[in-house]
Amino acid sequence: MTQALRNWWKSFDVYANPRVRAMLFLGFASGLPLPLVLTTLSARLRMAGIDRTTIGYFSLVGLAYSLKYFWSPIVDRLPLPGLHRLGRRRSWMLLAQCGVIVGLVLLALADPAVDAEHVALLAVFTAFASATQDISVDAYRIEAAEKESQGAMAAAYQMGYQVALICAGAGALVAAAGYGWTMSYFLMAACGLVGVATTLIIAEPDASIDRSTLAQEARVVAFLERSAHWPATLRNAVGWLIGAVVCPFVDFFSRNGLRTGVPILLLIITYRLNYTTMGVAANTFYLDMGFTLDQIALVSKVYGVLMTMAGALLAGVLIRRVGIAKTLMVGWVLLTVANLLYAHIATIHPGLGWLAAVVSADNIANGIAGTAFIAYMSSLTNTAYTATQYALFGTLWSLPAKSIASQWGKIVDAWGYPPFFVYTAVIGLPALVLVLWLIRRDRPAPAPSPAS
Repeated sequence: MTQALRNWWKSFDVYANPRVRAMLFLGFASGLPLPLVLTTLSARLRMAGIDRTTIGYFSLVGLAYSLKYFWSPIVDRLPLPGLHRLGRRRSWMLLAQCGVIVGLVLLALADPAVDAEHVALLAVFTAFASATQDISVDAYRIEAAEKESQGAMAAAYQMGYQVALICAGAGALVAAAGYGWTMSYFLMAACGLVGVATTLIIAEPDASIDRSTLAQEARVVAFLERSAHWPATLRNAVGWLIGAVVCPFVDFFSRNGLRTGVPILLLIITYRLNYTTMGVAANTFYLDMGFTLDQIALVSKVYGVLMTMAGALLAGVLIRRVGIAKTLMVGWVLLTVANLLYAHIATIHPGLGWLAAVVSADNIANGIAGTAFIAYMSSLTNTAYTATQYALFGTLWSLPAKSIASQWGKIVDAWGYPPFFVYTAVIGLPALVLVLWLIRRDRPAPAPSPAS
């Protein structure tokens, strides 16, 4: 028993890596804009008198994160004039972080009660810059550490991300309650400087590309030169486009095969459906239950985020001890239970005690599930296409989830909150089958019995 506890405690030494610690700050930079264009913005819209159906449509702003695959090849391959000396990852990070700060400043100056469409456009711009930052940060995270450290890198990223959610969630709500929404968004823009400072301090990762990948792209270019009677400039442009956009697909299926690759992609599509579909409704649900901004900030945006950080920290150790697949299962089960608990408290008009209990279950589950999911998708990439492949996985899971989630307002208006939360639990059932498949697939084959 004592030795087992020592082994578990020793598993935490993975967090001693300096690059793992750097992910705390990059995770903060990535997490900061998200509530300010989605959940915190939804509270701002509600207090400005915007109806729930319209607020539900505002969640479509999150599609910028879902569609980032379509410009990820540019981030993967195109050097930025003037900034390219920082390296391809750091240069894009810096540009995107500056875009986020500008977007938040403009949102601070806007008034949704006067012109909601203008606020929507600014939210889209900020989300686009934020999604671009995510592309480059994800690529840096995967390339900066070995595969055995990806669980810790994902956990550190998640913890920094959750700290940002406290700032952009609870911090923004408290600041808005005391000083108004304009000052609140100005303060959040200032917090964006953390990402800029970190980008300037860290070193560019050394990501090597294996020879087989280079040979594959060379064959594509050679084929174009032999068979396409186009001008050299056009051939090179098409060759670049195929290498940047098509080859990441070819590489994924050449490494995994169709029989394994399709279930992997289906797992990515379905795993976060239950959490994402429920999450966009949370702030409005709390307000409709009668809680104040200060209460929401304390229980959901501070205490709850600390629980998510605890779940992420635990996930990093679980991944090292039992593997990614089993950690995915733990996260899925806990998230489903949390959704059903939300359905229960929606029928009883809970006090703060009930709310804290359900938020604890939900956020610990999200910390475990989210960290394991990030580590799993990271393990599937090739360093030749890190940004593009990871962004593709991000598009595959978030586009369906956020498209479905955008209809939450209509569902709640038609059915009420309890059936809605049951619906969010049921929608995640396909992921259960696929996680069980992954566990079975990753199970080591039994050792052959010795010959008699």
